[in-house]
Amino acid sequence: MAFKFENLRIWQLSLELSGEISDMVKLFPKDELFILTSQIKRAADSVVLNIAEGCTLQSKVEFRRFLVIANRSALEVIACFYLSRRRGFIDEIIFKEKYDKYEKLIAMIQALIKTLGVDS
Repeated sequence: MAFKFENLRIWQLSLELSGEISDMVKLFPKDELFILTSQIKRAADSVVLNIAEGCTLQSKVEFRRFLVIANRSALEVIACFYLSRRRGFIDEIIFKEKYDKYEKLIAMIQALIKTLGVDS
């Protein structure tokens, strides 16, 4: 692997989860295509992209900044799960499965932020 971010477990997990979100929303109603479907896909992709972009920078402060953005995007995905469940697009089983995976990812991102040892 040529780039540093490709070796990060959080990047690999976020990439995997982004694919799962993309598959999941294929079952959403077509009238949600430019609403919730788009929003959750963009948030999931944002996690992947911000980890990659932050990792390529030279500064721990900058990497931390991009990780914080990735963390916020992951939390946005969680909020989208709630909307999806409330609107009847996903059932409780899918909600719990996806929620648990993103909860793990968020914990990993937050742990990496702490290891950088820089103040906000």
